Amino acid sequence: MNKIVAIGCDHGGYELKIKMVKMLTDMNYDVVDCGCYDTGSVDYPDIAKTLCKKITEGECEQGILICGTGIGMSIAANKVCGIRCAHCTDTYSATMAKEHNNANVIALGARITGDELAFCIVKSYLSASFAGGRHENRVSKITALENNNLYSL
Repeated sequence: MNKIVAIGCDHGGYELKIKMVKMLTDMNYDVVDCGCYDTGSVDYPDIAKTLCKKITEGECEQGILICGTGIGMSIAANKVCGIRCAHCTDTYSATMAKEHNNANVIALGARITGDELAFCIVKSYLSASFAGGRHENRVSKITALENNNLYSL
């Protein structure tokens, strides 16, 4: 069974998303496209919400969000309970996002990251696994913050 990856973009990330979908399907991933579907202007929080719902409801294990810089998508995604989104600009950060932070979504900036680097970032993220161990407690503390359970820290 193939792993399922959700992908979404705003108008600034549309061209990269199209290329990324091809790369992912060539890697035998099933891809759930959460929009947008052309270069017409859209509001990135709407796309982030759609993708994050796919993750939190268990339809997809991991997600990739793309906008001009990756910053807006990352901020929006991290407002959704259960999402740990990392804005990644290099392969090391992408790997560490998964290994240390158990990130279930990454955000990329199509206007600041070239296509080849973006492909390498996604491959690094998807090939990494959560390390657990000492990182498990840290991720639990992030979840406690998310749940406004500050006293359990």
